[in-house]
Amino acid sequence: MSSDFFATAQASIYRDPKWAFSAMGIPIELYASQTLAALSSLQPILLMGGIHGDEPEGIRLAGDTLRWLLSTGDTVAPWALIRCLNVDGAATNTRVNGHGVDLNRNYPSKDWSPVFEKDRYFPGRKSASEPEIRAVVKLLEQLQPRLIIHCHSWKPCIVAAGEKAVEDAARLGQSSGYQVVPEIGYPTPGSLSSYGWHDLGIPVICIEEVDGLKDSDLIWPHFASGMRAVFTDLSLRGARAKSK
Repeated sequence: MSSDFFATAQASIYRDPKWAFSAMGIPIELYASQTLAALSSLQPILLMGGIHGDEPEGIRLAGDTLRWLLSTGDTVAPWALIRCLNVDGAATNTRVNGHGVDLNRNYPSKDWSPVFEKDRYFPGRKSASEPEIRAVVKLLEQLQPRLIIHCHSWKPCIVAAGEKAVEDAARLGQSSGYQVVPEIGYPTPGSLSSYGWHDLGIPVICIEEVDGLKDSDLIWPHFASGMRAVFTDLSLRGARAKSK
């Protein structure tokens, strides 16, 4: 996202170009509809891309969603957005961060495990060992979001963790034509879904776009109407669960 584009966006949009730093010390950028302090009482939607650096489709979807949010004249729900969390991996086209850790296995969830079968799934030597994940954990504590959406690419589907995620997941499924499922199909200890929903009671949606999509310009059209429906719904129909 160029600084020129940001300069033309709504003046009220909050941007922190050094919100956090990666394992290799690269800054991670965050955008939001208001300052984080102001958002802390509003239960915003949190959207993230680039959790795995070799999934550019997720980064593109997060970036296109950001571009729409910055340019829309519609009234939208409070939001915060990280276009690329794993800036180390994105720079080298690798799944893991600069420490070789799979960020979506490093959350301090109750089911976190040091066991892994392949290096690409290395969960770290302990939970929340990575600066990127510690920054997200702190952000969740601060914002208490009503919904988390994270953008990936694999076999196309929409994974809804928690019953309060189902309605918004259905909107994204209808928009993309992808099936809505309650889980990815294999264990993911230490994942955002485990930590966000099962531990904190925050509904989590994982978007899986087609991996290796040849035409990345197709990604936003897949999800545009669904994203618009999610972000322009001000009813808080999916408000964060206080308890499961």
